[in-house]
Amino acid sequence: MMIVMKEAATEDEIAQVVERVESVGCSAHISKGELLTVIGAIGDRGKVADLGLEGAPGVDHLAPISKPYKLASRELKKGADSILEIGGRKVGGTNFALMAGPCTVENRDQMLDSADAVAAGGATMLRGGAYKPRTSPYSFQGLGREGLRLLAEARERTGLPIVTELLDLRDIDDVVEVADVIQIGARNMQNYALLSEAGKSGKAVLLKRGLSATIEELLMASEYILKEGNENVMLCERGIRTYETAYRFTLDLLAVPALKEQTHLPVIIDPSHAPGRRDWVESMSLAAAAAGADGIIIEVHNEPEKAICDAAQQIPTSEFQDLALKLETITGVVGKTISRG
Repeated sequence: MMIVMKEAATEDEIAQVVERVESVGCSAHISKGELLTVIGAIGDRGKVADLGLEGAPGVDHLAPISKPYKLASRELKKGADSILEIGGRKVGGTNFALMAGPCTVENRDQMLDSADAVAAGGATMLRGGAYKPRTSPYSFQGLGREGLRLLAEARERTGLPIVTELLDLRDIDDVVEVADVIQIGARNMQNYALLSEAGKSGKAVLLKRGLSATIEELLMASEYILKEGNENVMLCERGIRTYETAYRFTLDLLAVPALKEQTHLPVIIDPSHAPGRRDWVESMSLAAAAAGADGIIIEVHNEPEKAICDAAQQIPTSEFQDLALKLETITGVVGKTISRG
């Protein structure tokens, strides 16, 4: 149930509504806009309805949330977009995030050279994997804590917020210490225990769509993070499995308008994993911006031909600034601006 407060509602009136909602065993999630405050009452709709809140001081009206994903639903925000602020950079609304960096942290020179290049090229955030999920157990799995240390050094050097993946609950304290954004990868999209703990961390979360997940399943997964009181969630389309074999995955750009219709959360596109080859990454990046995405997360390496993993899809740092300039043109056409702090 969505409880819409009056424009003139006081903090005490809002608190009284929250107290009444919680008194019947439901949870209350407060969302404050420029003019109105909305309280999402999550739980037994009948119990909330029986509270008689329609006539309560400060309450304008009640509206049921029809979607099973209550907190992610656009209905909760009355059609408005959520705008996240991460390390002084904004994501969502008219703000476009350009997240860039190597697939994985390999060594100090590689990480710092790549970080310097994407910072100079106008990136919003720096991505890099300290822990890597690999199909083969014999492939490079990341540097772990050493990788996190190098990411922290890169942030101190460039000022860019860090996006890095969390794979295992045993590593959460180490990841939280460094990450500005915790990435939950496609293979962990429905690892509900991991999602809940990421939600409790207080860090922003980038949730990638699973390889065979529907839009609704992605939104339901985001609910596990949101229900912990963490509103800083971004959804990421990175390609899904279809019958097509001409490329690695099918990048579902229709997910952008579909998600925009259903949720207030920012929508990010990963243009690197689906093509699996760098010469197609630029066109997918520009298409994502044109489709109305709130940002992209792209793999950029100082020497991609020597990369330990995903070498074929990482664009060289020498090409990044040119791509960023093209993205500025496209984002301008659709009414967005690349957020750089």
